[in-house]
Amino acid sequence: MPRAAIIQPGQSYIFADYFKLNFAPRISWLTSVLHYSVVSEMARREFLIAPVLTDLLHYTQATLNVEYPVAVSNQLKGTLDYLQNQQIFVVIEAKNEDLERSFVQLAIELIALDQWIESDQTLLPGAISTGNIWQFGQFDRQSRVITQDLDLYRVPADLEDLLRILIKTLN
Repeated sequence: MPRAAIIQPGQSYIFADYFKLNFAPRISWLTSVLHYSVVSEMARREFLIAPVLTDLLHYTQATLNVEYPVAVSNQLKGTLDYLQNQQIFVVIEAKNEDLERSFVQLAIELIALDQWIESDQTLLPGAISTGNIWQFGQFDRQSRVITQDLDLYRVPADLEDLLRILIKTLN
C-alpha cells in the first residue's frame, strides 16, 4: 500500500500547519498494516512489533539494535532488542503472550543494561509487547526501583497514543 504524502506539493504552509499535520497519514498507513492475524511469536515480532518500531525510527532517527549481545555476569547475559537516540529504550516481545512473566524478563534486562552501559540516563525505560498489546516499565538507576505501568496500549486502537509515548521517551 503506498504511503500518503504528508506535505502536499504546491501547498503553502506556516509553522503552525506542521503541528496540525502531525503524523496522522503515517498512523493511517501503519494502522492499515497492523490487522494481521498471527499465531507464532516470530510472526508477531515481524508483522506486529517490527512495523511499529521501524515507523518510530522515522520520527526519532533512533538506532534499532536487534539481538545485541550483553554479558554482565553468569546470571545477567543474553541478547537485547533496544532503541537508542537521546535515551536507551528496551523492547521485549512477550513470550506466549504472557505479559506478567515477560515483565520480569524486562526488569532483568533493564538491570543488566544498567550495569552494562556508562550513561547519565537516570531512568532506563522499556516495553513488553504481544504485538497487539504494549505495556511500559522503567528502572530508576538511582533508587534501584523497577516501576511497571499498569496501563495497556492496544494496537491498532491506541496506536497514536503508543507512538506518542515512544517518541517522547526517545527524544
